[in-house]
Amino acid sequence: MPAPIPRQRAIPAVESGQAPAAPTIGDTSEDTSGATSSETPGSASEGMEAPRPETPRTPDAVNDGTATDADAAHRAAHGTHAGPGGPAGHLTLLMIEDDPGGSPIVPELVDPTGKPIRVRTARNLTEAERLLTDDVHCILLDLALPAPGRAADGADDELAVLKHVLRIAPRHAVLALTASGDTERGAEAVRVGAQDYLFRDELDGRLLSRAIRYAVERKRSDRAERKLTESKLRAQENARLERGLLPTPLLDGSQLHFAARYRPGRSRALLGGDFYDTVRTPDGTVHAMIGDVCGHGPDEAALGVELRIAWRALTLAGLCGDQLLGTLQQVLEHERSDDEIFATLCTVDIAPDGRRAGLCLAGHPSPLLARPGRPAELLPYDNNGPALGLLPGARWPRMQVELGAEWSLMLYTDGLIEGRIGEGRRERLGQDGMVAMVRRQLAEGLRGEELLRAAVNEVRDLNGGELTDDVAVVLLDRAP
Repeated sequence: MPAPIPRQRAIPAVESGQAPAAPTIGDTSEDTSGATSSETPGSASEGMEAPRPETPRTPDAVNDGTATDADAAHRAAHGTHAGPGGPAGHLTLLMIEDDPGGSPIVPELVDPTGKPIRVRTARNLTEAERLLTDDVHCILLDLALPAPGRAADGADDELAVLKHVLRIAPRHAVLALTASGDTERGAEAVRVGAQDYLFRDELDGRLLSRAIRYAVERKRSDRAERKLTESKLRAQENARLERGLLPTPLLDGSQLHFAARYRPGRSRALLGGDFYDTVRTPDGTVHAMIGDVCGHGPDEAALGVELRIAWRALTLAGLCGDQLLGTLQQVLEHERSDDEIFATLCTVDIAPDGRRAGLCLAGHPSPLLARPGRPAELLPYDNNGPALGLLPGARWPRMQVELGAEWSLMLYTDGLIEGRIGEGRRERLGQDGMVAMVRRQLAEGLRGEELLRAAVNEVRDLNGGELTDDVAVVLLDRAP
């Protein structure tokens, strides 16, 4: 909360244009709770009106019951509505004072357009709660009023009534009314949560009109700033959480170079249903994995993280190939929210000498292998097993692949090959298109992170914009 601004300086700031004046706000129907109150379009209700019989009101009826069809049509045409800080129309003040009829407020309270500011009056907090509807924009509170339960809470709390009002009206602007010269109490009221304070004996209509406009605008600004801050904090927490869920490769002692690129399909997300990981076991074998949970929402992202963590734990425990995938399928079946959910997976285990590897495919696209002097090509996928979660008791054969002394192995999800291309974007890039693209980029000398960045960006450009599916790409390089 900013430091309290003296009343004689804060109000001219609005008047002189240094602070924005509050726009006029829409009026709505009168409170129908049966509370004894009065509301006038510009006075502090000198002399309380007797309770009037309840009469049905339409949502377009004005508070004083004098709305006409033309008034309703005007409000409908200009889109006015009720609510603290809403657009265009009349401002409404709720004055909470034990003797509102004796207040020195002058009858004329007007907004910057000359429209009267409506005034509701309440003699106590119980009555005020019944009058505190959404079309009230500002509350003028006499700090001398007793607060409910003040004796129990402690008689030494001079701002108990203000704290009570702030609890029941967190969305409304509040002006504190205190005795002349009681600057310390007024400043403390602002520190507690009021938008400004006024001296009772110095109050007049012109001063109060400006104070109301200032308080409404300041409350609106405070609320907007608080929402923005909360949104930023929430985004930062989500970002930290999602970044923490992405893997850190465990390749200490390995001569292989690792690179990865990840782009979730969900807007403003850092994590999608795709997942990957790479670890080196004590025997020197490097294990790499990439997978894709069907779907793109947060549930799929969470399931992908569970499968990745399970894969790492099982791999470090010594499982490999068909045994590992069978256990992962059990994890998927227990953790998925729907029996229709499945996941594709590609696992590679590279021998300690780096010249050969074992490959298992569970409904997943085959990796791309690039070697010097030879065009990049897809590894065999004839023995591709079913995706995890589709067939109970399924098997996933492990294929032996010769890599050679120098190579680059790229694992990817189908988001990389399912982007649209061509005129009208009617065709998909496909595996053949991806292979041709990577061959060209390798011929241009791109390697590692630079290669992956160029591949993902080109696929996005060919698609004519962001890809709708998650994209994950992992690259392992071995140089002699």
